[in-house]
Order: sequence, then C-alpha cells, then structure tokens
Amino acid sequence: MSTKRRCSSLLPFVATTFLASISPGAYSLLRANDAPEQTSLVVVIGAAGEESYGEIFAEEAALWRKTATDSAARLTLIGAADSAGASDAQPTDKERLQSVIAAETSAGARASPLWIVFLGHGTFDGRTAAFNLRGPDVTSAELTDWLGASRRPIAVVNTTAASAPFLTALSAPNRVVITATKTGQERNYARFGRFFAKRVIDPAADLDKDDQTSLFEAFLAAARDTAEYYRSEGRIATEHPLLDDDGDGRGVRVDFFERDKLVKRPAGEAAVDGALARKLHLKPSAADRQLTPAQRAERDRLEAAVAALRAKKATLPEEAYFAELEKLLVALARLNAAPKAVSR
Repeated sequence: MSTKRRCSSLLPFVATTFLASISPGAYSLLRANDAPEQTSLVVVIGAAGEESYGEIFAEEAALWRKTATDSAARLTLIGAADSAGASDAQPTDKERLQSVIAAETSAGARASPLWIVFLGHGTFDGRTAAFNLRGPDVTSAELTDWLGASRRPIAVVNTTAASAPFLTALSAPNRVVITATKTGQERNYARFGRFFAKRVIDPAADLDKDDQTSLFEAFLAAARDTAEYYRSEGRIATEHPLLDDDGDGRGVRVDFFERDKLVKRPAGEAAVDGALARKLHLKPSAADRQLTPAQRAERDRLEAAVAALRAKKATLPEEAYFAELEKLLVALARLNAAPKAVSR
C-alpha cells in the first residue's frame, strides 16, 4: 500500500480508537472545564459634527450593541450620547479610551481577543492622523503607545476617512488592523463602517462554511459592499479598505481575492495578510466554543503547520511528507475528539 493511501486509511481508525478509549465519565470531566473567556469588544463613537452624522453613528452603535448581545462579547461603549465624557466634570472620551485599553492590555488581562472599533470621522494633515472624539482627539501615535507590545490578540478596525495611517502605525505581530481607506488622502466620509457593522457576524459572509464568520470574511464582505455602493451610484470610489495582520504595515485590498482565495500577490510581499484575521470570530461556532483559548491556539498552530507542510510538498520526499502529515492530522484528531481536554 502506498504511503498516501496508508495515511488516509489510518486517520479514521485513529480518531475512532481515541474516542473509544475515553470512558464516559472521563469524557464528562474533560467537558466540564470553564467556558472560554469572552472576547472584549470596545466600540468608540466619535464626534458627529453634524446631526445627520450623529444619527448614522447612533444607528451603527445600535448594530454593535445587538452584535455584542448575539455573540456574547463583553461590550464597552465609549462616546455614546448618554455615556461619560459629555461634561467637564467627567473623564473625557479620550481618557476613558486610554483607561479601558490600559485595563485590557495589562499584565493580568485576559488572553481572549480584544476588538477596538472606531465609528466616526478621521483626519490627516500630511503628518498626523487622528480620530475625532468629543473633546480631545486621539492620534495614531497615541493609540500605538497605549497598545504597546501587548501579546494579547488585538483587532483594531478604524472605519473613518483618512484612516490608512493608523494601519501603518499600529501594525504589529499578533494584531489585525483594518482601515476604511488605503491612504490618508482619502478624506471623504467613509461608508465602510456601516457595511462592516452589518457583516461582522452575518452568516451570508461565511465563505468557508464553518458556521462562523471570521474577521477576514467580514472585511471581504464589507469591502465588496463598499465597492458595490460606489459602482451602483455611478460615483468614483473615495475609500479602499485595507487589512494588515502580518505586522509589515502594508495591508491588502479586497481585489487581491476571489471569494476568500488569493488571486494576486502584493508586490514585494513574501506572505499575504489574512492568516490571523481568519482565526478571529466575534461569534464562534458551537464547535469552536467548546475549545479553551489554549486549545484554539494549539488547533491554529497545527492547522498552520499542515498548511506550511502542504506548501512544501513538492520539495519533500513522499515518505517524509506523508509521515509528517500523519503526525499533524492525528494530533488534530485527538484535539477534536476531546475538545475540553487540557492542551499540551
């Protein structure tokens, strides 16, 4: 029997044997661990400037409130009309944001992902990019300083005009940065934010059909909705969303993908953004919710190792390739067979 056939035929046997080896009592204990930590969702609403924009931002905030409820994310809302920061006697929205970020990125903070979403207006004067808050604004440099070198998985989504400089400034390992524009010169009001708020847990955006919409899939869907808006209105697009998650500060556009498959590679990039964003889900599937953060990290590590191995298949001897593939797939089978077991 060939190595390839042996590997394929062995996997069902391994998975079945491993499941059978777990007694009902032990399996119950494995599943009795505490539920995974909630994702922290911080939504920052900026200064409206005009009443019409205030209504738009309020509608987007309502969408995020519903999303937080539906996904069981832990929501912190900054800048709402009824929140702190509206008078001199209270902390400003900038102070509140800095305080929340400090708590969420401290040494004792949880290990689950932190999402920070900005709704409103942004500015760029050729040197400094800022998000317009009620009271003092926050700049990309300040936000970079506040986030520091936190090892927690972080997603920053800036849905404003002139937001691209935030991507360059905030790009770092274990971090996803999404902006509504590809340069700081795209200064017209950006519509990407509303589309993103609608798509972030939308099942219709789930391209790989794993019963959960990833941050990457939500970005693709919202970016395509944005492009379609300008096309259908017969207008020149004044915003081109970007996503960066490999720490190189460049970002990738939606037109580099067909559905969720890469069709062209950005010039000069060895890797393509999207690997980390594919792993972040504001509303995980039922199967994913059974995994602890440590188990999800181990699952992601194994899946990344399988992808890397398959990319090198043509350069490896067949026996060595399938032997290594078998080890990785058996480890995945074990992890999936006992989802609440302690990862090693």
